[in-house]
Amino acid sequence: MSEVSFYKYQGAGNDFIMIDNRQMLLPRHAPKRYRQWCDRKFGIGADGIIFIQQAAGYDFEMVYYNADGSEGSMCGNGGRCAVRFAVQLGLIADKAHFLAVDGPHEASLLPNNWVSLGMIDVDDIQTQPDGYFVNTGSPHHVGLVADLDNYEVEVIGKDIRWQERYQPGGTNVNFMQLESADSLSVRTFERGVEAETLACGTGVTACALVWAREHGKTGKQQIKVATLGGMLAVKFEVTPLGFRHIFLEGPAEMVFSGQIKDNF
Repeated sequence: MSEVSFYKYQGAGNDFIMIDNRQMLLPRHAPKRYRQWCDRKFGIGADGIIFIQQAAGYDFEMVYYNADGSEGSMCGNGGRCAVRFAVQLGLIADKAHFLAVDGPHEASLLPNNWVSLGMIDVDDIQTQPDGYFVNTGSPHHVGLVADLDNYEVEVIGKDIRWQERYQPGGTNVNFMQLESADSLSVRTFERGVEAETLACGTGVTACALVWAREHGKTGKQQIKVATLGGMLAVKFEVTPLGFRHIFLEGPAEMVFSGQIKDNF
């Protein structure tokens, strides 16, 4: 039986088990083990696991696994937490240049434990009969609703997540409601967690871009987004080529730390 240190971080209620794996002491893929660690009754409990690893030419690499043990696509809230964890490890000071599954990312620390995370460029938003589809590093269906508080996110989100149009990998499913000219509310059913989470960074980003598309926005934009886990913000620029200079901003905080005992 061996032990490894872990750190629990959360960003707007999206929570992650963070592990320093720069020495590659843990395997890159062990689904059964990761599912157990993320289990909220028999394990630590989390929406996902993030390994911090070495990558030539970068401050670090972020390797993400979903709560069901599957390899994850980009995670925006997790990316911000990874940046905070990298500060704790002494890898960076106030800026980061790191590698994730969807490519390089830039990030910087903001006051009050907020992190600004650069996201990938988005060239296109696809129109669907019941909303939109956009890839912000992870695939997202976005639907517009009028009564978000009472919407059946789990039931409808699960149905859309598995629909044939989004196979073979499926999609995350977001429902958004306009609150004011510059603010949204968003709820998300996340694949890999297979449930509604308190927030989803790439999903919030997708909704912000859809908001701009719906309202014919051009140039530099900024919108506040309320999630069940707290407030986030998205900044971006609408250009003739698509959406550029996209930044997801929000909190990232350590909750607690401990030791995992397992047969590694």
